[in-house]
Amino acid sequence: MLDVAMNSQAVMVEKQLGKPIMTSFHALFSIGMMLGAMGGSLFTKLGAGLFVHFTIVTVISLITVYIARYYLIHDKPQLKIDDGPAFRLPNAAMVSIGVIAFCSMLGEGAMADWSTNYMENIAGADPALAPIGLSAFALAMTIGRTLGDGARIRFGDRPLMIACGLTSAIGLSIALIFIHPFAVIAGLFIVGIGLSAIVPIAYSIAGHTKDLPPGVGLAMVTTVGYSGFLFGPPIIGFLADWQTLRLAMLLVLLLFLIMTGLSYFYKAKA
Repeated sequence: MLDVAMNSQAVMVEKQLGKPIMTSFHALFSIGMMLGAMGGSLFTKLGAGLFVHFTIVTVISLITVYIARYYLIHDKPQLKIDDGPAFRLPNAAMVSIGVIAFCSMLGEGAMADWSTNYMENIAGADPALAPIGLSAFALAMTIGRTLGDGARIRFGDRPLMIACGLTSAIGLSIALIFIHPFAVIAGLFIVGIGLSAIVPIAYSIAGHTKDLPPGVGLAMVTTVGYSGFLFGPPIIGFLADWQTLRLAMLLVLLLFLIMTGLSYFYKAKA
């Protein structure tokens, strides 16, 4: 619910500014994730317990939210004579965008949950080097999202989604074909660049859909998209246990190709 609310607010900021800014919001999300990981490492090194760790983080977060609430855009829905149904099925365009988000988010989940395992057990990386693949992916996601808004203005959403889909497929292909730690790191970095703008663009499109409030369109897309996070990693784990993790990652590559194809055939409604 918080995710839908934050992205709905971001859509309204986009509308007021009159230019794309969604990927910048998601870049800050990636930066926050990196800072959170660094904070966890710092508290662990200092020997602080979970209670101290979580209390400090919670207090800082509450203070930040308390200040930020005064700057949010008020978006109370206008009264309508004929209210629509409380539950709406997504239309064809929303389904297409939702499946694109699903493929991208499943890929993100796969990289987050399985890249270190892949580095160590498939590429033969040293345990100290194995997490660098995930770090490279996260860094690339941050860089791509920081630059994504400018790319959307210059190239447009559909061409950028196609390019990002191809980039992610090429990056994962490198990681699957060249079984060497540094080649895998390079491949994961390319995957991160490719996936960086897909979900922000999908959310922005959903939030700007005509005849739908931003929250409704986003709820439709996130319902489909977040199922990729939910079902993707365990499916990959099942396939890896049945065959190998390298073969299981072929499923992710297939989804990247499907994502690229859907982006190619996507047509925004006027």
